[in-house]
Amino acid sequence: MQFTIQVPASSANLGPGFDSLGLAVSRYLKVQVLAPSSKWVVDHPFGDSVPYNHNNLIVQIAQKLAPNLPAHHLMVSSDIPLARGLGSSSSAILAGIALANELGQLALSQADMLLAATQLEGHPDNVAPALLGGGVAAYYDQKNVYQAPLTLPQDFSLVTFIPNYPLKTADARAALATELALPQAVAASAVANVMIASWQAGNIEQARRLMEADQFHEQARASLVPHLGTIRQVAHELGIYGTYLSGAGPTTVTLTTGQQTQALITRLQALDLPGEIVALVPDFDGLVIQHKE
Repeated sequence: MQFTIQVPASSANLGPGFDSLGLAVSRYLKVQVLAPSSKWVVDHPFGDSVPYNHNNLIVQIAQKLAPNLPAHHLMVSSDIPLARGLGSSSSAILAGIALANELGQLALSQADMLLAATQLEGHPDNVAPALLGGGVAAYYDQKNVYQAPLTLPQDFSLVTFIPNYPLKTADARAALATELALPQAVAASAVANVMIASWQAGNIEQARRLMEADQFHEQARASLVPHLGTIRQVAHELGIYGTYLSGAGPTTVTLTTGQQTQALITRLQALDLPGEIVALVPDFDGLVIQHKE
């Protein structure tokens, strides 16, 4: 049985939706499952820091769910950068779960896969959209995962700056406050609530402005990602709102439509920032498995 698993990248938080909002985007991890083998072989282009055998994260996740899974030869490719805030670990976790589900004939439902991925990842903001596609709001109470799709326009682009340096999630987490005063917590929650309601009501401009009003994490991480303020300022000069820190960073995303996209890319390229500037689009398919005929 030969098949290919494809999992999109994901951009989490969307500003004030800390650990609960995410959007699948058009970069992908692909795992080609080839012939059975006497031992696990994982071909990939990522260098010696990523294992080529049973110690590879995708295989490790699969074996957590199905310890007796028969070894196979896998071929892995990905244009999701590691440790940049685009859900590279979440895509690998989901690929491992899908691998176990297919080879082990576990008959896991989407809900089962989402719960397993969330338990392994710790929160659902990346794994939910990567699995389901589109925008997703999700909450994990340490027992169940509650999720609902976000109604997002399909005609916008995401002008994405991917720095050429990583930011470890542990370092980004360490920058956060351990608690918020009640008035600030109420305000932060209100921003997130109204932003989501604005999306659902089709008030996109209001939603984009509220994306920049986060009080949970972006201010605390500002010193780790100084380019966030720079990109936001340039976007504002063009009348564009909706720039946010993707996940724990350091990648930033700006929502754009129509001619805004190229105008912003041109301005950002002139800054000669240390990284890649690329326009991505939402992925509405999520995890896809294609069987070879």
